[in-house]
Amino acid sequence: MKTLSVTVVFLGVLIACEDKYASVYTGNEVTYSLQTGSLYNLSGTVTLKERTDESTSVVVNLSGTDGAATHPVHLHLGYISETGAAVAAQLAPLAAKTGLSETHLTRLADETPITYTGMKELVANVKIHLAETGPGRDIILAGGNIGRGVTAPANGRLRSDFGVCKSE
Repeated sequence: MKTLSVTVVFLGVLIACEDKYASVYTGNEVTYSLQTGSLYNLSGTVTLKERTDESTSVVVNLSGTDGAATHPVHLHLGYISETGAAVAAQLAPLAAKTGLSETHLTRLADETPITYTGMKELVANVKIHLAETGPGRDIILAGGNIGRGVTAPANGRLRSDFGVCKSE
């Protein structure tokens, strides 16, 4: 009898966890590849996941990092090759130990509301920097175009070259 009650409690917890997950995300998501931007041997993805409130979870997953460092992650408007692009949104720092960054994004840096559909329509890119300040700020560990930045014409520019970000 004790085994049955423990099983029922475990199933109840499992169902509650599944319901919580299902209630947060719609199931719509899109994943983009990240390419290495430096001499470090890194690869990864950025996934946009639609939430039920139409906002976006931005999940960056980078392979090849380790240690206790954290690396800044920025969303920029325009192609990754554009030099001097301003930061459109600060994303959660990437933990080198796990290679993960997850941000619940509802607004851009200028307070403009942004939805999942709006994110997919942006010509934008994501860059992971070595450091927040100093010389490491201009070292881009990895990055990639997202949204329409993957498919929209680049007006003669290469979409895959890395441009240095605007200094703040």
